[in-house]
Amino acid sequence: MKKQTRVIRTQTPKTGYREHSSPLFLTSSFTFESAEQGKALFDETEHGNLYSRFSNPTVQEFIDRVCIMEGYEDGIATATGMAAVFAGFASYLSAGDHLVSSKALFGSAHQIITQILVKWGITYTYIDATAPEAEWEAAIQPNTKMIYLETPSNPGLELVDMEMIGKLSKKHGLIFNVDNCFATPALQNPVDFGADLVVHSATKFMEGQGRVLGGVLVGSKEIIKPARFFARQTGPALSPFNAWVLSKSLETLDLRMERHSGNALKLAQALEAHPMVKKVNYPFLPSYSQYELARKQMKAGGGILTVELDGGFERISRFMKALNLVTLTSNLGDTRTIITNPYTTTHAKLSPEDKLSLGITEGLVRVSVGLEDADDLVSDFVQAVEASAE
Repeated sequence: MKKQTRVIRTQTPKTGYREHSSPLFLTSSFTFESAEQGKALFDETEHGNLYSRFSNPTVQEFIDRVCIMEGYEDGIATATGMAAVFAGFASYLSAGDHLVSSKALFGSAHQIITQILVKWGITYTYIDATAPEAEWEAAIQPNTKMIYLETPSNPGLELVDMEMIGKLSKKHGLIFNVDNCFATPALQNPVDFGADLVVHSATKFMEGQGRVLGGVLVGSKEIIKPARFFARQTGPALSPFNAWVLSKSLETLDLRMERHSGNALKLAQALEAHPMVKKVNYPFLPSYSQYELARKQMKAGGGILTVELDGGFERISRFMKALNLVTLTSNLGDTRTIITNPYTTTHAKLSPEDKLSLGITEGLVRVSVGLEDADDLVSDFVQAVEASAE
C-alpha cells in the first residue's frame, strides 16, 4: 500500500464494541489478569500496556502513523514539541559531549542548548545554516556526538543541505537529528538524506487547528531505546486525548499542506511584487537564496513565509492593526492565517546581535498561511501594507 493509505488505515485494534473510528483510551493505568501477568509485564518478559506514562494504545496509534509518514520504525510521543526536542538531546548527550548545530533555531531550542545543556558540561558549536561542507566538518571535534538542525528554520526559513550533513554524520559516526516541524513529512522526509532522528512539534501543522499540544521523536528501533528510557523515567508523556486528536489530524495532513503551500506561494508572489514591501522570504520563490536546494529537498514550499517592511516595530504594529482576516498569536500551522513579530515574541530572549545575525529585524513578520481563500488573503495583506505606510 502507498504511504497515505497506510497512514489512514493504521488504527488501534478494534474492541468488542466494533467501533469504526479509533477509540480513545482515556485511562491512567491498565489491569493485570493475574499477579503473574503483572510480574511478567514489569520484567518485560511479556509486552503490553501498564501505565499511560509508559505507553497507551491511543498514543501508540499516533506514533505509528508518524513513523509511517517519516519512514522510521519507532518513536516516543511527548506532551509538547519542546519536550520532544529536549528528549532528543538529553537521551543521547552526556557530560563532556559536544553538539554541532545550525545557528538558525527556534528560540527555545537555542535556550536549551546555550542555557541548559551547558550546565551539564555539554558544549556546542553553532554553524550558519548556509555554510559550506568544509565549515561544518571543521566544527566536528573528537567528542562531537550529534549534529542538530532545523530545515526550514524558524523563523528565517534557512535551509541546511541534508544530503551533505547526512554524509558527514555517517563519515564521523554522529547522530543526525532534524527538526522537521515546518516542512512536515508531507513535504520532506529527512530519512531520505540519512537522518537518524526526526523531531516534531505536533502542535503545529500536524494538528492543524490550534487545539492541542504534542510532540514526537522518531527513528529506528535501536536508536529510540535511550529516548524511551528517558521518557519513561522523566514523564513527559503525551495525554491520550491529545494523541487521539493528533492521530485523526494526520489523516488530512497531506491535503492541508498542499493548500497551505499553494496559498503561501500565491501570497508570497503578490507581496514580493508590491513596491511597499522590503523583502519576502519563501522557499519556493525563485528569488529565494536557496531556491534550488528547496526544490531538491521539499515537494512544496510549506505554509510559512516572512515579510519585512521598512519602519521597524512601529510600522509592524500599524500593519498588524490594519489586517482584518489574520490572527495575532505566536503559534503557527493553523487552518487560520496567523502572524507574529519574532523580534518581540518567539525570539525575544535572543540578544540583539543574535537576532540580527539570523535576519530577525524589528520590521520582520512571520506569517503562517492558513486555508482561507488565497485571493482574500492577498487582498487583506495588500491593503494592510498600504494602510500601514501612511
